[in-house]
Amino acid sequence: MTAKAPPSNAAQMASPSYRLAALDEDFLLGDSMRGLRFLLEYAKAEEALRVWGVRSTVVVFGSARIAETGPGRHAGWYAAAREFGRIVSQRGGAILQNGGPRDNVIATGGGPGIMEAANRGASEAGAPSIGFNITLPFEQEPNAYSTPELTFRFHYFAMRKMHLAMRANALVVFPGGFGTFDELFELLTLRQTHKSPPLPIVLFDEPYWRAAINFDVLVSEGMIHPADLELFRFADSAEAAWQALLDGGLRPGEDIS
Repeated sequence: MTAKAPPSNAAQMASPSYRLAALDEDFLLGDSMRGLRFLLEYAKAEEALRVWGVRSTVVVFGSARIAETGPGRHAGWYAAAREFGRIVSQRGGAILQNGGPRDNVIATGGGPGIMEAANRGASEAGAPSIGFNITLPFEQEPNAYSTPELTFRFHYFAMRKMHLAMRANALVVFPGGFGTFDELFELLTLRQTHKSPPLPIVLFDEPYWRAAINFDVLVSEGMIHPADLELFRFADSAEAAWQALLDGGLRPGEDIS
């Protein structure tokens, strides 16, 4: 009597349930794993930053729509952000001398415009810089100046914001739109509510910011306390922005300029 062939287990082998959990993309991207995806986005960037010895950052926000040769004040804003990135990188402690931790490393949202300019200035100073990119419907590509090993991409705005804030020694905000306002007021709220340690916040180009936001109305209508206006300062040049950070308590590293 001829032996009967054993039944095929092809269906079992092909079943999604048989996939290793760590290699099952459908499972990992499912709703039940949202918390794990948050953890993964935190841990991946955290590990790379530790490998590079990044202890603290100076965060630079600003519009992605500002170009090096843009119209009106755009070119000047780009040039100032580029110079500021260089100044901070040379004087703030981002360039290692004796294997110690890196301080005041330039960190941006990783995209074009002001972000590119600040990363570019750091690169020209010979310092590493960070790009915290975000996945958007209209895909944002990383600029060519953030350090490749410190160029990250996030799905969750919340986790990106957390990484931008958690090592920040200072924040400098160049002119921008909705995204820039969102990031600015996030940090201002953390400072106002004492959810973050004291850190200097500088708004670049005072006429722009006073035209865009009537801070005095917020006070006169009782929306904020007059003392809340002391949470930020203004500056109109890269050197003035650096000095404002020092006046606000930023501690620089070794000056190698």
